[in-house]
Amino acid sequence: MPKYTTGEVAKLCNVSVRTVQYYDSRNLLVPSELSEGGRRLYSEDDLKMMKIICFLREAGLPINSISALLKEENSENVISVVLNQQEQVLREEIEEREKQLSIIESIKKEMKDIKRFSVESIGDIAHIMKNKEKLKKMRTIMLVTAIPFAIFEYTSIALWILKGWWWLFAIIAVLAVVYSIWLSAYYYKSVAYICPECHEVFKPGFKEMIFAYHTPKMRKLTCPKCGHKSLCVEVYDDKKSKKEK
Repeated sequence: MPKYTTGEVAKLCNVSVRTVQYYDSRNLLVPSELSEGGRRLYSEDDLKMMKIICFLREAGLPINSISALLKEENSENVISVVLNQQEQVLREEIEEREKQLSIIESIKKEMKDIKRFSVESIGDIAHIMKNKEKLKKMRTIMLVTAIPFAIFEYTSIALWILKGWWWLFAIIAVLAVVYSIWLSAYYYKSVAYICPECHEVFKPGFKEMIFAYHTPKMRKLTCPKCGHKSLCVEVYDDKKSKKEK
């Protein structure tokens, strides 16, 4: 049977000579024999064992765990269990990394809305990210409740034209006014804005907010602290959230 030196084992397993020597020192890979000159010689079985060790290390198992596994009589079953556990650990790590990547992507996206980036801007982004889901939920509620009213309104108009049911349109119109007042009040209570100049989180006057020029994420408002008027980033109102708790 062929015999392999430390260097040959290292080359065949694509690791360094020092790695083979380290596994030897930890009694993970003990050479089958020594040459007359004292050189370590590894058998074909030793080479297979080295490949198994390398595989388990690449899977993320620590040296101590591998050493304990190889000493077990039913090592195949134990390895299967340990690999399942390691798989779960790695999946959790991947999930955590994906969350971190998602946060980074969101931060980069929010940075595009900030004209002059500064250290204070990081605090603004943190504030935006903190209640982003709450803001999204609030907007979803507004959209979901608005769609039925729009359908009822268009239906009542069609029935007025086709069947002359003007009274149905009148009822829907009154309900629509009441709904609009509630929706505006709900929206006003749920949001606040960040001034890009002094980074103050503030709530504008109701009339100013409703009639201000706006985009899906910003409104042109006057900051009550510094008096600067510009597009301010919309965020969920923390004070409202605390009151609800």
